[in-house]
Amino acid sequence: MLTVTLGSTGITVPKNAFGALPIQRVSEGYAVMLLRKAYDAGVRFFDSANGYTDSEEKIGKAFEGIRENVYIATKTGAKDAETFWKHLNLSLERLKTTYIDIYQFHNPSFCPKPGDGTGLYEAALEAKEKGLIRHIGITNHRLAVAKEAIESGLYETLQFPFSYLASDKDLELVRLCKEHNMGFIAMKGLSGGLLNRSDLCYAWMLQFDNVVPIWGVQRESELDEFLSYTDDPPVMNEERKAAIEKDRAELSGNFCRSCGYCMPCTVGIEIPNAARMIQLIRRMPSAAQLTKEAQEKMEKIEDCIECGVCMTRCPYELPIPKLLRENLEDYRKIVSGEIDISNKN
Repeated sequence: MLTVTLGSTGITVPKNAFGALPIQRVSEGYAVMLLRKAYDAGVRFFDSANGYTDSEEKIGKAFEGIRENVYIATKTGAKDAETFWKHLNLSLERLKTTYIDIYQFHNPSFCPKPGDGTGLYEAALEAKEKGLIRHIGITNHRLAVAKEAIESGLYETLQFPFSYLASDKDLELVRLCKEHNMGFIAMKGLSGGLLNRSDLCYAWMLQFDNVVPIWGVQRESELDEFLSYTDDPPVMNEERKAAIEKDRAELSGNFCRSCGYCMPCTVGIEIPNAARMIQLIRRMPSAAQLTKEAQEKMEKIEDCIECGVCMTRCPYELPIPKLLRENLEDYRKIVSGEIDISNKN
């Protein structure tokens, strides 16, 4: 079983971790079953967030009585010390625990530091001194904030989007984390669902001995797929290399990662789906993307006033209004039959 140590935390876990955002969408009983099945198969690292509705509660129920056997990471989106403590106490209650292994600032627009006026980092230090949290981490989608966090020496882990569509700048973050003995937790290993071959994603992750990927799991079949790689990891062969290069040629560049930080839209456009609609149709079953309701949502793009608010929020600096218009144009051609998708992929 391949394991990874998360930098200076000393936390060593299998290179197969559980991202608990998707279990918000399933019943408590089903979520507990997934979590316990993952645990029984050797998964030991579970990642959630205060903002993931009932995800923490489901984790708490799943691991009640065996808490010491797992590592739990969760997050706070607090912008001040008062909210930090409110979130932390709520997470502890939901998770049915007296401590959190890694407590992370959840995608802040800046790098919290002592003396910055927010009191956030000071609160985290106090919580660590009290034993309520064991390690301080940060998650982000912004390269500049992530790099600042690494170089600050204040954080023990960084969680950042990382898949085989990574840019050279993303790869540099992994290198810097290793250099600074800082754990790297890879979110969105399937690029928000855009990548549909988990064997490629897993084989690519194996190149990085300091990276722990957290796979978002919602269905038992998805969990089984990742669990099968624990004892029989997919190796990087010529076929997989070719498939990865094909995807990189098609998808790298101005594609939406569906992080959602552009929302809400001023005029109600569902930007994360609309800005990558054609990629979704070409790479996944298309029926759900072509319903009457889906078409109405895509036509909302016509209401775009190009206010630019979404672009100021986008951590990848994408030209969102342009992407929306291009997707709508091709979408209409698909709906009318002008573009044939019967032989997609």
